[in-house]
Formats: sequence, structure tokens, C-alpha cells
Amino acid sequence: MELKNTVDLMLGTDFKDRFKAEYYQLDNRIAGLQRMLKGYKEGTLEFTPNCSYEILCAQLIYMKFYRDILEARAEIENIEL
Repeated sequence: MELKNTVDLMLGTDFKDRFKAEYYQLDNRIAGLQRMLKGYKEGTLEFTPNCSYEILCAQLIYMKFYRDILEARAEIENIEL
């Protein structure tokens, strides 16, 4: 799901909708960072990052860990992602 498609969920009053938006936004950002890291490693980025590959890789690890926590919580709270 694209970020722009999460706006209505994020602005909703139902916490489950906001939770889903948070999850989808995080998942989208993980995918983008993975693409960037691939380009970084291959030397195909159209820009030069200020951060090292290692820092960005650590960020990805923690983002994935956060996603895992959201998935566990969704299961506990019966939120279908």
C-alpha cells in the first residue's frame, strides 16, 4: 500500500484503522530502505548518502523488529493486517 493510501486510515477515529496505517507506512518505509541499501551496495544510487551503509542497515534491522512487534500486537488485539 502506498503512503498516500494510508491517510484516511491514519485520520480515522478507530484505533485499529490508525494501527493499520502505522503498520502499512512502516512496511512501505522498510521496502524503500531495502531498495536504497541495495543501490548503496551496488553503487547505483543517484545520490551519495551522508550516513554509512552500516548505520542505515542498523536502522533497517530495528524497523523490521518494530514491524514484528506490531504484527504480534495485531494478532493479540485481533487486528487484521
